[in-house]
Amino acid sequence: MNILGIDVGGSCIKGAIVNTTTGRLCSRRMEIATPQPATPQLVGEAVSKLVKKCDWNGPIGCGVPAVIQNGVAKTAANIDVSWIGTDVQRLLQEKTGCFCAVVNDADAAGLAEMRFGAGRGEDGAVLILTLGTGIGSALFSQGQLFPNLEFGALPLYGAPAEHYASAAVRTAQKLNWQEWAGRLNEFFHLAERLISPELIIIGGGVSSKSQEFFPFLQTTAKLLPARSENQAGSIGAACYAALNCDDKG
Repeated sequence: MNILGIDVGGSCIKGAIVNTTTGRLCSRRMEIATPQPATPQLVGEAVSKLVKKCDWNGPIGCGVPAVIQNGVAKTAANIDVSWIGTDVQRLLQEKTGCFCAVVNDADAAGLAEMRFGAGRGEDGAVLILTLGTGIGSALFSQGQLFPNLEFGALPLYGAPAEHYASAAVRTAQKLNWQEWAGRLNEFFHLAERLISPELIIIGGGVSSKSQEFFPFLQTTAKLLPARSENQAGSIGAACYAALNCDDKG
């Protein structure tokens, strides 16, 4: 089944048509800048433009940086606070004219990695972390997703951990790979104390440069880079939609 998968990020919105059976992209990946401020209305309009750029008229899966319950945003991370309480599914369906299934962006990336990537066949506790503008997280046990986990919001030095150890922080503060890895180790230590995962998968665009910082990382869990890299969000969002659109076209 082919579905348009969209990944709403803090800096850009990405989309591609995905074969949800194979996990492969069936189109060139399109990007559009995330509007600022990233309000629901402006992002919804940007998503509509992206759908038109993809020449798409069918089911859509969309990952957004927020806790999502029954299509409604309960938090807002790296997007405008006005998202809280917004019925994102209804908004995007109105903007695009297509059926839309909405999921937390890190959960989408996790679904992709567990189905097609580094987590495939893993039955134990798997923590997937997406390192980008913030730190997204997805937890699986026995292959089942525990949704809306927000490990990037864990307190570290009096602030959310993603304000200390995200990939964006590394760039902004001009940290070298070893310095940044030291911060990640502090974050990993906190995460492992809470859930003791057997495997940690590192995703986001920075996963393509894992050779630069993996040698400095220290975890009890096995550590692997994501295979889908920066495409995981779109792939997972499409797969999530495939599970939710059987009776909706």
